[in-house]
Amino acid sequence: MADKDDYIAKAKARMDQWNTDIEKLQAKAAEAEADAKIEYEEQIAELRKQRDEAEAKIKEMRETSDEAWGDMKAGFDKAWDSVTDAFDKAMARFR
Repeated sequence: MADKDDYIAKAKARMDQWNTDIEKLQAKAAEAEADAKIEYEEQIAELRKQRDEAEAKIKEMRETSDEAWGDMKAGFDKAWDSVTDAFDKAMARFR
C-alpha cells in the first residue's frame, strides 16, 4: 500500500531530522557551563525518550497489515502528532 509506505518514509525522515537536532544539542552541551550542561543533558534525555516512542510507532506501523492500515491510520496519526508535538516543544526550549 503506497499510502502506508509514504507515511512511514515521511516518519523516518522526521526521525532523521530529530537525530540531527539531538546531535546539535549534544554539541552545545559539551561546550556549556556546568549548570547549563545539566539542563542540556536532561533535555537531551527527554528528546531521546520522545524519539524512542516515535521509533516504536514506526515499527508498529510497519508491522500493521495493509488491510488493517486504513482502519488504524487515524490512531497512528493521533499518536504521531502527540509525539511530534512533545519533541517540538522540548526542542523549542533551546532555540
